[in-house]
Amino acid sequence: MFDGFKRFWRGVMRMFGYTTLKNIVGKDITLSDKMIDAINDWKNMMNGQADWTTDYVKSLKIEDGICREFADAVLIEMESSISVDRLDKVYQKAVIGLNENLQEGLGLGSFVLKPIGSEKSEFITADKFIPISFDDDGKPTDIGFLTVKRIGENDYYTRFERHYFVNGNLTIANKCYHSQDPSDIGQLCNLKEVEEWAEINPGPVTYPGMQQMDFGYYRNPIKNRIDGSACGVSVFESARELIQKADTQGARLDWEYESGERVIHVDNRALNQDKKTRCMGMPKLNRRLYRGLNLDAGKDVELLKEYSPEMRDEAYNRGLEKYLREIEFNVGLAYGDLSDVQQVEKTAAEVKTSKARKFNRVGAIQSKLKDCLEDFVAGLAFYNGLYTSGYEFMCNFNDSILTDEETERQQDRQDVSMGVMSHLEYRMKWYNEDETTAMKNLPEQNQIME
Repeated sequence: MFDGFKRFWRGVMRMFGYTTLKNIVGKDITLSDKMIDAINDWKNMMNGQADWTTDYVKSLKIEDGICREFADAVLIEMESSISVDRLDKVYQKAVIGLNENLQEGLGLGSFVLKPIGSEKSEFITADKFIPISFDDDGKPTDIGFLTVKRIGENDYYTRFERHYFVNGNLTIANKCYHSQDPSDIGQLCNLKEVEEWAEINPGPVTYPGMQQMDFGYYRNPIKNRIDGSACGVSVFESARELIQKADTQGARLDWEYESGERVIHVDNRALNQDKKTRCMGMPKLNRRLYRGLNLDAGKDVELLKEYSPEMRDEAYNRGLEKYLREIEFNVGLAYGDLSDVQQVEKTAAEVKTSKARKFNRVGAIQSKLKDCLEDFVAGLAFYNGLYTSGYEFMCNFNDSILTDEETERQQDRQDVSMGVMSHLEYRMKWYNEDETTAMKNLPEQNQIME
């Protein structure tokens, strides 16, 4: 059965490191140990297993929220197609999974959209390929993909598929490795030892006239400060410490609720014993309340005492909201995308500025994504024998992040003038004020809202 890429990442990437990967490739590679550690860290964060998570501190899944919000904003009104029906059919099938795979690519810094022959395709994220070299535009000129297959209990086969250029033309080569240890890539073997790979030409095979890669490569428009390479950086890397603080603050808030449960302090003899753990304790939530117990003790001994502390959840929640707003600012989201929009104490101008900030970041992502899709379509045309034939690729994005807000606001102004929307509702919605504050700021009856 296939292990997918789980073993590839945890075994090859994490345990082998740069030196072994360099030996597999046969030359220096761009992917450094620092990037391997960083990508693994981002992967763990997205899986809710960041370094700081414990039994006490749980992930709030902020990383997922960031990637999902950006992906939705990027793709919400994207329209794309290919003029050749045969290509368009394969393309439309591929982009069905674009949103979820873009989320993963945003989180891990990059992804590859790669044709598999003439009729299929696959998404490959940064934890599943080896960048060997890049051109000046940050696109791969040499890259390796690994696929792992386990046969039986102890036989592991790894196929290394390399795409690079020879004299300016695309060249593809395949190698196969066999090992009986999941943490060791093992020795070179014949591709025919694996039935599914028996028909693959080991190559190298060069394709004259194909002067670009046969896949699309997406990279986040973020400067790489991990190792300075052209490898992609996670969209939430700049907010890593803030996400840790938010997760910790969330744990404090949870503890405030749990520790604040009303309970009756009782004599040890009143505690229940768990049948499985044999530990003494008391029930949770509504079952924690006790009316009384018949216990033997002196008349001066207080057997029962109510515990009902004052809740401080409002202060903890304000702290959490503050961290969320700082995260929004750091990653380029608008205020209210992660935080509670009702608690965003910002002026209308500041809110609009945050929308513009998000618009700029989304636009940069869309530009990179469009380049990726164009290159994917070229690869698709190559595998369908249409690379040099006439085909057109259309891809448009809508800038609704800003324009829709202005349209909606103008409509609300009209509704206020018509009397179908109150001034109070308008202020609460567009000035982010609570009801009390909005009431104080309402215009006089003879004033007209501008």
